[in-house]
Amino acid sequence: MKVVLAYSGGLDTSVAIKWLQEKYGAEVITVTLDVGQMEDLKSIEEKAKMLGVAKHYSINAVEEFAERYVAKAIKANALYEGKYPLHSALSRPLIAEKLVEVALKEGADAVAHGCTGRGNDQVRIEVTVKALAPHLKIIAPVREWELSRDMEVAYAKERGIPVPVKDKPYSIDQNLWGRSIECGPLDDPYAEPPEDAFEWTVNPSQAPDKPLYLTLTFRGGLPVALNGVEMSLKDLVIELNKLAGQHGVGRIDHIEDRVVGIKSREVYEAPAAVCIVEAHKDLEKMTLTKHELSFKSMVDEVWTKLAYEGLWCDPLREDLEAFIDKTQVRVEGEVKLKLYRGWLTVVGRRSSKSLYDLDLATYEAWGKFDQKLAKGFIELWGLQSYLARGKR
Repeated sequence: MKVVLAYSGGLDTSVAIKWLQEKYGAEVITVTLDVGQMEDLKSIEEKAKMLGVAKHYSINAVEEFAERYVAKAIKANALYEGKYPLHSALSRPLIAEKLVEVALKEGADAVAHGCTGRGNDQVRIEVTVKALAPHLKIIAPVREWELSRDMEVAYAKERGIPVPVKDKPYSIDQNLWGRSIECGPLDDPYAEPPEDAFEWTVNPSQAPDKPLYLTLTFRGGLPVALNGVEMSLKDLVIELNKLAGQHGVGRIDHIEDRVVGIKSREVYEAPAAVCIVEAHKDLEKMTLTKHELSFKSMVDEVWTKLAYEGLWCDPLREDLEAFIDKTQVRVEGEVKLKLYRGWLTVVGRRSSKSLYDLDLATYEAWGKFDQKLAKGFIELWGLQSYLARGKR
């Protein structure tokens, strides 16, 4: 049996290598994707080979992740339950896609992952694999074996698998678009996250006592320049993560509804995502009609739920994107942001596609809005309300 395993280099997937070899007599091929998690892929490859894998693939997918996944999330203002920028959720269908590609190339019988039965990632990966290659068997060692960390550590020590020394009690997942922090003291939803949980953002109380002003330039609904300097989406996100994080912007702490029905306390760091989505939403308000904005808010919410719930391959996502992409043709211009000690504020915006007309909006005498028209409008606008009130 030949199995392609999504390999992170951590304890779960390292144990999974040996477990697959022992339980299934499997020839294991490992795949590690670089989606901007800032890890040493070379050392991960060496560890996989030391554990006896038949072959290892290291895939640089940062640019692809930005252009095919993050870009779509920006256009959809994707914030699950108003908070979570979907960074982990967006990477899972890409990981599943690459697993399938390698499995087909290698003639594998199955793919495997290190997700638990309590989380969302098992759903996101498995649904995508089933949609792309339904003939492949899916193996989930952690879920099938009901592994706990203590069990994994004992199993690893028995078989000479290196056990990572954790200096912090957190479970971390990160990529270009954000960082997730779970477990340890964060399991108590009333406890304030300890400062050592954060790496991308400074404590707002320790941030510079001087505001930072940034300008984001958008074309086609996507940021293309930071402070007037054009760059790729990947590079812009990297730079903005650094700048916003230095000013304490991007911390998120909320209660989230997982796909499997569990409510969980989630802590995130997403400086660039928070800034870009806020700026994008503001620019949409200037360039789209109120009817487009009202309908798009519903479309965005459904798109975000599909992405969060592992239904990336559902045709509805692409259907919704047809509408979203049409609206984004006019979403271009500049948005000025003010960052100060954890606070993010849009303080200016301008666009050649703006529907804001000073001649109509001004209260000055030279304004062109004919106020006399309002009387007839009011009569008609509230007509049924007046009639209904009188029938009570």
